Amino acid sequence: MAKKRPQTKAGKTGQAQVTNGEIPVVGAREPCPCGSGRRYKACHGRAAAHAVTELVQRPFEGLAGECDWVALRELVPAATVPLTLKGGLPEGVPSVTLATVLPMAWPALRRDDGSVLLALQNDSTSGDLARDLADTLQRALETEPGTPVPPRRVPAEGPRLQDLLDADAAFAPEVYSGFEFWIPQSSDGADPEVAASLERANAAAIPTVKLASVDSAYWCETPDKNHLRWVMPYPEEKLLDALARLQAAGGTSIGADTRLVGSFRAHGLMVPVWDLPTSMTAEECEKPAAEFAERLTEALASDAPLTAEERRARGGLTNRQVTLS
Repeated sequence: MAKKRPQTKAGKTGQAQVTNGEIPVVGAREPCPCGSGRRYKACHGRAAAHAVTELVQRPFEGLAGECDWVALRELVPAATVPLTLKGGLPEGVPSVTLATVLPMAWPALRRDDGSVLLALQNDSTSGDLARDLADTLQRALETEPGTPVPPRRVPAEGPRLQDLLDADAAFAPEVYSGFEFWIPQSSDGADPEVAASLERANAAAIPTVKLASVDSAYWCETPDKNHLRWVMPYPEEKLLDALARLQAAGGTSIGADTRLVGSFRAHGLMVPVWDLPTSMTAEECEKPAAEFAERLTEALASDAPLTAEERRARGGLTNRQVTLS
């Protein structure tokens, strides 16, 4: 049996670290600032780790381009979007840009010229991605140029992205084949650590293209087959009914040898997924995707009860759903 570690009494050093009765956050394996002699994770860190904020199912609801926010968070490797702040940009900040990811998984970066890059594909600590991102954005706007913004545990209260961003501004993602956007064009070269991170990220990136004929649909290329992943804004039950009607009627195809294989659930929205032949390019998806969108609009407008065949189709679609978040 392991010996029980003796507990030391709170000393002056531990007490000096406590400010206004609040225990600051430290590394999990570091001594707890309260002076108990235990590691933080076994003392006050335990309560912090178990403090759960109610999970916000649709964190991007109310933002322009909600479906594209979801796609960039879950499906798209490399993309950026210019963001417009309510009230305009602060002095010394020429631009704010949303990015899928940043080097070394930085939550945000204040570049040398004062511009801000905000990363979307980072972990949530508050249970509300919109609040986490707003906290990171506010810190990025105030940090020194040339400095990355470190992660931190976000308080359960505070502004959300919906409070900081202009809801009327366009949300227009630009998708890239790699992560060269990390390095400004005016730069003489990347830091060696950033360059190594860039090389690893480029090697892992799946080629992805945003369709122009429909909203929030993304073609991607994998070794075995290509896919179309389409984030849709409709209520899940209504969308499942509509897809079932089309499936039973043979209307879910978007071209020869294509097949609706299932869907993801992500941040409160549904993402139908099609398998495509490896020979089918993003450009070749454009017209059949637009035609499918018309059929889907008609199916969504129907309130007729599902037939037995449509119910079977709906059951098959439901069984092939995967929840991402």
